[in-house]
Amino acid sequence: MNETYVECLVKRETHVVLRFLKYLLYALTVIIGLFSLLTNFLLGFIAAIALGVGAYFLNLNTDIEYEYLYVDKEISVDRIMAKSKRKKVATFEVEKMEILAPIKSYHLDDYKNREVKPTDYSSGVAGQPDRRYVFFYEGQKKVIIEPSPEFVKAIYNVAPRKVFTD
Repeated sequence: MNETYVECLVKRETHVVLRFLKYLLYALTVIIGLFSLLTNFLLGFIAAIALGVGAYFLNLNTDIEYEYLYVDKEISVDRIMAKSKRKKVATFEVEKMEILAPIKSYHLDDYKNREVKPTDYSSGVAGQPDRRYVFFYEGQKKVIIEPSPEFVKAIYNVAPRKVFTD
């Protein structure tokens, strides 16, 4: 049995406002916690605990990585939150994929008029050169990913008429 296995890990860029808010919550937790310990103020201690819990959950949702896994004609996308929690987000079969091309490819011109909401599993940043790819799945989903060249080559070996690398 001939199985291909390729994985790729992409870190999602955190918005500046969320990063600032995360550090603000950390600072407020420490300041209010120390103040409530020095003055024996119970309500301040409860507020510090609440701010700490909020900072923890904000940290989980700002430090996100996506892992793409290609195993035997199937693409699996996992979301890794703060390098501690993993959640399976989606699974796609290559046979049901219509096209895989770079995000600014001319091959996607026929698909521009489709009214589908894009799902972004990439870093969220258009780099130079832009390494993001788009694929349409079953005519209902537009998925943006940022795979490695080995990942694209593995999919190309299975479905060469659906994959473009221009």
